[in-house]
Amino acid sequence: MIARATGRAVIWRRRSDNALRFIAAVPLGYAVASLWAAALARVLPMSRSEATVTGTLIALLLCALFAMYAYGARSGWRATWVLGLIGMVAGGIVWWSIATMGRL
Repeated sequence: MIARATGRAVIWRRRSDNALRFIAAVPLGYAVASLWAAALARVLPMSRSEATVTGTLIALLLCALFAMYAYGARSGWRATWVLGLIGMVAGGIVWWSIATMGRL
């Protein structure tokens, strides 16, 4: 009976870790990539339209990289925290650029 309960716990842990990795890869990875697109569009030294297109193309690459990292990290929690921190950096850049430059 103990072995069966331990087996269920292991299965539950694997399923929840896989679900957390999926959440980190798809919605969180997309949100972080979108923040980087906005940050790059605001700080790249080009015209507005060129900076927007360049930032979006780089963010598309970043979205794929974030998804690969989410499934390659040690755990789902680590992937979530790392992507969250990367998103906070991008959000800080966007906030700073709006607060200091004011260009929208």
